Amino acid sequence: VPAAWQRPYLNVFKHFRVEEWKRSAREGDVAALTDARLKGTVYRIRGSVPASSYLQLPRTGTQSLGLAGRYLYLLFRPMPRKHFVVHLDVATEEKQVVRISFSNLFKEFKSTATWLQFPFVCAAAKGSAYDRAAGTARRDPVGAAPADARWTCLVLDLHSILSLYLNRRYSHLKSVKLCSNLLVKNLCTSDLVFDPGMTFSEARQADLACRGVAPMPREMAFPVPKGEKWHDLYDYIRFPSEGSKLPYDSIQKSCPGPAAVSEDSARQLPQPVTLTKAVRDRLSLIHQITSPKAV
Repeated sequence: VPAAWQRPYLNVFKHFRVEEWKRSAREGDVAALTDARLKGTVYRIRGSVPASSYLQLPRTGTQSLGLAGRYLYLLFRPMPRKHFVVHLDVATEEKQVVRISFSNLFKEFKSTATWLQFPFVCAAAKGSAYDRAAGTARRDPVGAAPADARWTCLVLDLHSILSLYLNRRYSHLKSVKLCSNLLVKNLCTSDLVFDPGMTFSEARQADLACRGVAPMPREMAFPVPKGEKWHDLYDYIRFPSEGSKLPYDSIQKSCPGPAAVSEDSARQLPQPVTLTKAVRDRLSLIHQITSPKAV
């Protein structure tokens, strides 16, 4: 359970004062910019070799962020026609360090006892030429981000990832390394499921707080012009997603997006996953049968 200072959520960039570069590190072409659409500061990480340009928290490998929230939120946008890589080092309750990496460079899921590598599939804006082209060429969806790749709220359930893929128990997040080519607004950790499309009044009416679901904190939110809907403007990806195909071998936008809050859909809002031993065993078996050999 996160310490009191990490609840109900922790704004990672703000807490560690990323802009001062005292508790974080940058290498290569990393710059703070003002994004007109998001009306705030974002960090642009770019370079021809992902490993040579990055933003890293904490500053050195001997330190640890010590963040215990179950969910990691990454607010980012893949740079058009480029590749990116993100590395997360997490600690298990067994005191083992596991690296979770995802990238649109990876062609397939790979795993060892200490490293999980997930392909990231960049979605094109719905109805765009890129979206239609992807529909006719689904055989290799992994690759450089489309020209109209959108700002994305990626929610990683670190507890479930370690449980499903390695049968390990999650303890805390040690470090984050964001490698080119990305625009990043923020990072956040929490034990709550934030739905960015939900308003605070809707959450109160549906009494969702007791179910671990909450609106996106204002300092973490993407702006939505009056009359527009969040899910029409941005992408929301929760991984592992619930339902859909098993095992989850890539990170991508599921269809449809998270349920909007209404009288009908309030019951369908995402819930933290509680896996029975039987389900875990079944997933483990499926994973052994279908996953590539460890590298």
